[in-house]
Amino acid sequence: MKIKINRESFQRVFQIASAVAPTRSPKAILQNVKLHVTDTETILTATDVEIGVRLNVMDVSVEAPGSAVIPVNRLSMILRESSDESLVIEADSEGTLITGNNSRFELSAQNPDEFPEVAGFVETDYFEVASGVLKEMIHRTLFATDAESSRYALGGILLEMTDDTMIAVGTDGRRLAKMEGAITKVGNPLVDGTATIVPSRAMQLMERILPDGEVMVQLAPRSNDLLLKDPNGVFYTRLVEGRFPKWRDVLPKRQESNRIDIPVGPMYTALKQAAIVSNEESRGVDFTFSKGSLVLSTNTAEVGQSRVEMPVPFDEGELTITLDHRYVADFLKALQPDKTFTMDIENGEQAAYCVTDDNYGYVIMPLSKDRR
Repeated sequence: MKIKINRESFQRVFQIASAVAPTRSPKAILQNVKLHVTDTETILTATDVEIGVRLNVMDVSVEAPGSAVIPVNRLSMILRESSDESLVIEADSEGTLITGNNSRFELSAQNPDEFPEVAGFVETDYFEVASGVLKEMIHRTLFATDAESSRYALGGILLEMTDDTMIAVGTDGRRLAKMEGAITKVGNPLVDGTATIVPSRAMQLMERILPDGEVMVQLAPRSNDLLLKDPNGVFYTRLVEGRFPKWRDVLPKRQESNRIDIPVGPMYTALKQAAIVSNEESRGVDFTFSKGSLVLSTNTAEVGQSRVEMPVPFDEGELTITLDHRYVADFLKALQPDKTFTMDIENGEQAAYCVTDDNYGYVIMPLSKDRR
């Protein structure tokens, strides 16, 4: 195998692959990336068995097709430290040689046939979704998952798909984030509420590699895994086993409640100020609504007190609910500062339900006074 690569172009693709390859593994070969070169394409693959990527490498001149397995850490340093515009990569059974204008690196050889295969995208039945929509759905739900929970289903995002809608849900048992997005069915993929739980780490990587904007990507949920195809290549992940909570039962269904429109930016600023005197043991902030105003206050033993007021359109009597400031902040950080959301509150004992006008909902369980 012998190819000439554009260093910067190759490095952008390699950074995605290196995020998948494990830094430590009982299978040492997984700490490498695999280059597979034909006369028409160059594919870079990486996997930790649970997650894998097959990425298209552009700006490549092929002199001789073939395959090579290259250590991630060494290749990363070469790409980072080199100042050459292009590099030549040669590989045979003796090793891999990487050369620049004034540099030469010889790396030990490993058998490319021992590198695990990463599934390609050959599906004819799948869903299409705009990459920007999928990224936003991941961004607004990922923070609510619990990767360390013994209930494995909480360590992933639930994707429910019908003919034209996908719902993403994340929860850790104390708060729940849900967002809907439009999809298109191609062929005959599983429908009628197809439910797939994708690991949080896989979703984090997916958000990172997806292009911005309205580029259409393909999603193919299968019985044990999920395939995603975008212009950069194919992303593979195994699914989380387990039963996801009945999230629809968590969403408040209220006949009468207080619905207050609140600006995101000012609320986030006030919240950060009120939380200054909180600590690890006391994270509760009192949200007190009264005529025309919202007061955020905290009283923490051995630390102090805070009181921050902001105007809101509230015309009822006084209403107080205590919420974990971290959970509120996570929601606010997922939104644009110039946007507005609606906080739906019945009383201080029931969950607060925050919603936006673009099909995003967030449920936060209140704290009791003795858990502040």
